[in-house]
Amino acid sequence: MVDVRAFVITGPGRGEVADVEPPRAGPGDVVVDVERAGVCGTDAEFFSGEMAYLHSGEAAYPIRIGHEWSGTVVSLGDGVDAGWRGRRVTGDTMLGCGTCERCVGGRAHLCRDRFEIGIRGGWPGALAEQLAVPVRFLHALPPSVDAASGALVEPAGNALRAVSAAAVEPGERLLVLGPGAIGLLAALIARAQGVEVHLLGRSEASMGFARSLGFGDVWTADDLPRLRWDAVIDASGAPDLPALALDLVEPGRRVVYIGLAGAPSLVDSRSLALKDVTAVGVLSASPGLRGAIELFASGAVDPRRLVAATVGLEDVAAVLCGERDPAWGAAPKVHVDPRPAVAPAGPGAVG
Repeated sequence: MVDVRAFVITGPGRGEVADVEPPRAGPGDVVVDVERAGVCGTDAEFFSGEMAYLHSGEAAYPIRIGHEWSGTVVSLGDGVDAGWRGRRVTGDTMLGCGTCERCVGGRAHLCRDRFEIGIRGGWPGALAEQLAVPVRFLHALPPSVDAASGALVEPAGNALRAVSAAAVEPGERLLVLGPGAIGLLAALIARAQGVEVHLLGRSEASMGFARSLGFGDVWTADDLPRLRWDAVIDASGAPDLPALALDLVEPGRRVVYIGLAGAPSLVDSRSLALKDVTAVGVLSASPGLRGAIELFASGAVDPRRLVAATVGLEDVAAVLCGERDPAWGAAPKVHVDPRPAVAPAGPGAVG
């Protein structure tokens, strides 16, 4: 069999495009030709060596990253319905065992023995020409959801879960901390639901990009108005903002924590109790993937402006180092087309 190309991280700060053995569709699995894969903060942490799984033993070098993806099914393992062949798909990152109490109870994304594509347990990721995935974790993409949007389903599933956990009604006010990819997707989803959305950021570039998406209420900590915040979503990854979220939220309402800081984030449980606030943590897009696809397919949310550029596998190391062409602008997401004939890097992304 002919090898396929994949991006492989071999150690902290070291990565290369390598020829690897092509994936095979075992029983219940499919192989997908990958069309788009997103690069996210978790991938950058693997490249830098900071990712917690590297220190807990849940991941080890060499590692093949990439868990935000879309593509087309090209081969089927035993037991897979023939109707999947040729279908455009995306899929879950969290591959539960399927038999434990958590999996049976609908919490496969919390399975103790789960694989995480491109992240945990050595399951190869999507920054490659091909990817193997168990069919039970696939989601079909309708024709109206192109490759770029398909690769944004995973982050949007996380954002949708955060908005749902915030429990805000149309006309109520939501504050999102952090205008990165997850924060902006949460803002877009909440706005589509009729919620008044405000964002808090730090860099003028990211705040300006949020304004370009039609969000007029974008603030820094210095000019944030004293308003009633019916819910606060912390999507920042800053260690000081979880406490700020709790300070700002209206008593009796909800704070949602989806951003992960590199250092411990301290929250005073006395404030949590005395304000009668519900705090919700969100791990994984799994329960939100189907809803994200529906939002994209209906046109209620169009995520494609969040993609700054689409690059090839050869450019991944530079992207993980934080290198960006100024012409890309301030959109937060970079996509990878792992196919050999990738178009030149440039603003935006198309299917």
